[in-house]
Amino acid sequence: MPSGNVSQTNESGQGGLNGRRMLLEEAILCRHSTRQFLPKSVPDEVLNTALKLAAQAPSNSNTQAWRLYVVTGPALHRLKNALVAAASSDAVPKIPPLPNEFQQWRSEVGNAVYGIGLGIPREDTVARRQAVMKNFEFFGAPVGIIVCMSKKLPGSAAMSVGMHLQTLLLALTEQGVATCAQVSIAGYGDIVRAEVGVRDDLDILCGVSVGYEDVEASVNKIRIGRMKVEETTVFVRS
Repeated sequence: MPSGNVSQTNESGQGGLNGRRMLLEEAILCRHSTRQFLPKSVPDEVLNTALKLAAQAPSNSNTQAWRLYVVTGPALHRLKNALVAAASSDAVPKIPPLPNEFQQWRSEVGNAVYGIGLGIPREDTVARRQAVMKNFEFFGAPVGIIVCMSKKLPGSAAMSVGMHLQTLLLALTEQGVATCAQVSIAGYGDIVRAEVGVRDDLDILCGVSVGYEDVEASVNKIRIGRMKVEETTVFVRS
């Protein structure tokens, strides 16, 4: 079983562990949210391979509810600039607040990423604000994916999109490509829609940063814990 700090890339920046293809368990355990990327492009064939695998994900009534926009090059540069401008203004992101009972998880992630990973004291609000802005720059990734679904589908269809997204993340991980799924991008959906040309009949669910991980960055060494299975699961046997 691989440790959380095992590098996903070989010397060419591609491939799985030590250049070989990963087992499913390895991909699941190695995948983590990457928050600093190398300035290295991701080949189209790598993206297409992952997208084709993700298309095999299950969906209710085979609706295949996911709709993706893959943004690169000058288009991504414009999107980053527009998002940073919006997030730096008085515009309020359209993200539903977390209920109080779930706030502790966000606080723990924030402390791990900003406090431990980036070494920013909680009282340094300016530095933390600057770090938050990296979200809207897709953490320097060369690829940004906008994940959408039809407004006509019920909210439960997001389950299908989630299964597709997880499959996509693992398929990229297996090829040595790092990712970070970001709900923060959807907070400025109007900006994304205008810059990318997302259709009006689609809801924007999240963004995904995609690229090659800067394995030397301290923030990328952070691993967030998970609840025990017995805390989230009930077995009913009789």
